[in-house]
Amino acid sequence: MRKTLLHAVPVLALVATALTVPAGAATAAAPAEPPADAHFQKVTLDDFPGEPIALAVLPDRRVLHTARTGEVRINDPRSGRNVLAAKIPVYQHDEEGVQGVAIDPDFARNKWVYIYYSPPLNTPADDPATPAVNEGDAPETGTAADFARFKGVMRLSRFKLTGNTLALATEQKILEVGTDRGICCHVGGKIDFDGRGNLYLSTGDDTNPFASDGYAPLDERAGRNPAFDAQRTAANTNDLRGKLLRIKVGANGSYTIPKGNLFKPGTAYTRPEIYAMGLRNPFRFAVDEKTGVVYMADYSPDANSPNPARGPAGHGRWMAIDKPANYGWPYCVTPDLPYVDYDFATKTSGAPFNCAAPVNESPHNTGRRKLPPVEKAEVVYSYGASAEFPELGTGGIGPMGGPAYHFDAGNRSATKWPRYYDGKPLFYEWTRDYVQEFTLGPANEVAAIRQVLPSIVFDNPMDLEFGPDGALYVLEYGDGYFSENPEAQLARIDYVRGNRTPIPKITATPTLGEAPLTVTFSSAGTTDPDGDSLRYAWDFDADGIVDSRQPNAVHTFTENGNYRPVLKVTDPTGRWASAELLLPVGTAAPQVTLTTTPGPDQPFEFGDTVNYTVTVVDDQPVDCSRVTVTYILGHAQHGHPLSTATGCAGSIPTFLDGGHTGAEGLTAVFVASYTDSGAPPQSGSDEVVLTPSAG
Repeated sequence: MRKTLLHAVPVLALVATALTVPAGAATAAAPAEPPADAHFQKVTLDDFPGEPIALAVLPDRRVLHTARTGEVRINDPRSGRNVLAAKIPVYQHDEEGVQGVAIDPDFARNKWVYIYYSPPLNTPADDPATPAVNEGDAPETGTAADFARFKGVMRLSRFKLTGNTLALATEQKILEVGTDRGICCHVGGKIDFDGRGNLYLSTGDDTNPFASDGYAPLDERAGRNPAFDAQRTAANTNDLRGKLLRIKVGANGSYTIPKGNLFKPGTAYTRPEIYAMGLRNPFRFAVDEKTGVVYMADYSPDANSPNPARGPAGHGRWMAIDKPANYGWPYCVTPDLPYVDYDFATKTSGAPFNCAAPVNESPHNTGRRKLPPVEKAEVVYSYGASAEFPELGTGGIGPMGGPAYHFDAGNRSATKWPRYYDGKPLFYEWTRDYVQEFTLGPANEVAAIRQVLPSIVFDNPMDLEFGPDGALYVLEYGDGYFSENPEAQLARIDYVRGNRTPIPKITATPTLGEAPLTVTFSSAGTTDPDGDSLRYAWDFDADGIVDSRQPNAVHTFTENGNYRPVLKVTDPTGRWASAELLLPVGTAAPQVTLTTTPGPDQPFEFGDTVNYTVTVVDDQPVDCSRVTVTYILGHAQHGHPLSTATGCAGSIPTFLDGGHTGAEGLTAVFVASYTDSGAPPQSGSDEVVLTPSAG
């Protein structure tokens, strides 16, 4: 089982059906103080979510959640199972893969699910036969023809959900956002809808930040990969990257432009889909369903301190977007905090940019020269303590814009959050592991900040959403890089009225072997916080049919396969939870060992070329073409995948960037993965972390 995260309240297993409270309860005004943490319960829904990216709660409280590698899973409260709804083929290099997921406002009728992902296309990939060269990495210098081979897209599509299956054949392609592949970073996208049915999509600037000393990437040199110039995207009125887009999707997947976007349809050198621009990495946002205000956060660049010759240090931003606007990247953080123009050819600085009237003079610009004035974000903070917002603390910068809670006295759910949180948008910090509530003033200014449930663990919170039951659903990434981390999970946080949910435990003996395999299952350790008696239901083969109602059971698996046996326990009030484990029946998982030169205990500096070898021990023939090694820049608890190589041996050059050199927590992370040809296929991985030498 995964390690348990426990701060004063239990981390529990699965819960499902909404329980009810009397109608009309809680009609008084919201109290001034929040209820104690002890009144909340964190309930794990999926302990094995893959590399978690995004979630969406369905009207019947099933929960869609995506993994970057293409898996779309459904947590089904009726059976307690986590079902693989689809495996979407995706291009994976750097941060590409499956990103956002959302459901149609009229989902109950039309069953549409929206996905933002990177289709494979014909983008070059690494050839394992040439270990000294990675053909999947785009060149940093070259000709337009060299770069054209790596042109790709991120695609917004929708698919029909039939039962617990996302039918890929029903895809309607809605919108494509051009990308420069084979080079890092910022391609993710969040999807949400407003109360009028308009779809919002956030897009990153698709720009490499690792050769700009932690300041604005403005490299305009001829022969340089355009991916080093954010002016071509975030500051380009004719490009969809580095934006918040707003469209209205029609019946056949086409879309129209709502009134009130930043540029009217037909305006020369603009894209009418743009609602807000000047964004770097707007990874998470949420639209307030009542007010239509967009609560958005934007990641900052990485300079630890300001430089008069280059500009300010890194700053995270949170904005309440109630009108179309330009938020300034890569020219300004705020209207009075500009970056400095910099010539990468001569390495000389010019003047600070004019935030009141920014001008895009990049040769990569295909839009208007004169841009709208820079709008101020409601919250701006850096690595140190903020004088204006001291409640945000100190540390890394990973801002996430979360949803606003709306209390519904008519909602009969016993797990809905209390009236105290009504109207408060949530702000969560990926690197600082917390969630904050923002109390807003009449002009959407932040009047007060308070930490939400400080005794409950939020381990690298990745996505938050309030469900129809009024409970908060949380997707946690955990500590690690571009894999399913031990702490990764899908969870729900309930406000407790009356009884608490049971806490199931499940073990199996043996946990590996060829079919036919007879396994003994135990529920030892299962408890109920209220001391209630429990009913047991086992589903061993994930068909939704109860196989045993005894506390302990024996089952024989007659065919090889990767199984997820589920134990569901129910108390007398109807509160129930489930636990599951991964049970591979068939071939053994490969044992992967990654060795690097230099190794973890040897001198290392960024700029070194790291040689690697991968050794695989398996009960199947080892195929080195199935081995991948990904190089990740680890920084302040988050990471950027910079290169992926294929093969059992090779070399990966690391970069040298003055903006990161000496930064706290800076590491070079290498992850080797291998999936064998067994029936069913099994996977294994290993990780090596290199820390720059002191001094």
